Amino acid sequence: MAKNSHTQFMKEAIKEAKKGLREGGIPIGSVLVRNGKIIGRGHNRRVQKRSAILHAEMDCLENAGRLKAKDYEDCMIYSTLSPCDMCTGAILLYKIPMVVIGENKTFKGPEAYSKKRGVKLINLDLEECKKLMRDFIKARSVLWNEDIGE
Repeated sequence: MAKNSHTQFMKEAIKEAKKGLREGGIPIGSVLVRNGKIIGRGHNRRVQKRSAILHAEMDCLENAGRLKAKDYEDCMIYSTLSPCDMCTGAILLYKIPMVVIGENKTFKGPEAYSKKRGVKLINLDLEECKKLMRDFIKARSVLWNEDIGE
C-alpha cells in the first residue's frame, strides 16, 4: 500500500484521538482497514466509559463488530501510538498482519514480539502524534501512568 494511503488512514486515527481528548480522555485513536476501506474506528475511552480495557485499538475492534476469523487476515490496524501489550495481544489473536503506528517515542509497546510473531509494523513517526501525546502526558501524567499500568 502506498505511503499516502497510510497517511490518509492515519489522519482518520488522529481524528479519533482528538475526539477522545475533547471528551476528556486520552488522545489515542485507531482505525481498522479492510480492502482499502475503514470498517472500524475507535479511541481510548477508558475514562469516558470507566473501563479497564477500552484502549483505542480495543474500542476500534469492538466497533468493527464481529468478523469471521479469516476476515482479520485481510485487515490493517492503524494506531496513533504503538500498541500496548493488551492491544498487541488482540492483534495477534485475530492475526491482523499489519500495524501502522503514528509514533513510538512517547510509548513503545512490544514491537519486537509482534515482529517475531510475523506482524509487519510501519512507524510513520508523525510529529502531530508525538505532540498530542507529549502535551497530554505533561498535562495529565497521573492519568497517563494509570493508562499504561504504572
